[in-house]
Amino acid sequence: MKIGEATAVAIDYKLTTDGGIIVDASERGQPLWYLHGKGNIIPGLERALEGLEPGAKKTIVVAAKDGYGVGDTSRVHQVPKNRFPAGQYTLGDVITATAPDGSENDARITAMDAKTYTLDFNHELAGKELTFEITVAEVRAATKDELAHGHVHGPGGHQH
Repeated sequence: MKIGEATAVAIDYKLTTDGGIIVDASERGQPLWYLHGKGNIIPGLERALEGLEPGAKKTIVVAAKDGYGVGDTSRVHQVPKNRFPAGQYTLGDVITATAPDGSENDARITAMDAKTYTLDFNHELAGKELTFEITVAEVRAATKDELAHGHVHGPGGHQH
C-alpha cells in the first residue's frame, strides 16, 4: 500500500540540521506513527512522503517555510529579569513563560544582560532547513476511529 490520504504510516527517521547535527531520531524498533493528510507532521515532510511504499528509503530536505516556519520576530520579546526568580536562568535555557497574548508557552533565552532576558517563543527549529533520512516501515489503512480522532491509535485501541 502506498502512502496517501487516510493511511496510517510508520517511519524510521533521523533529523539533522545545518552541519549534520542530529536533532531527533526514532528509536530502533519504535518508528514514528502518523496519520497521513491530517497535519500530524510538518507539511514539507508529509508532502515528500506521499506515494512511498513500505521499505522505501529517502533523504528529504525540508525548507524552513515548510517545516517549523521561518521564525517570527514578533515572537521575540525582552522581559525584565525582575519578573523571574533571581539567578535561576542562564543563556540557552528553555522556560515556560506567559506570552503577551496570555498563553503559556516554552521560550528560549537567546540573550541576556543585567536587566533583561530576551525570550524567543518561536519553535527551536524555526528558520532552519531540515534533513530527514527516512525509511517507510509500514503503511496501512487508517481505522474509522483514527480518522475521527485525527491521529493513529496504538496497539489495542485508543491510547493517549
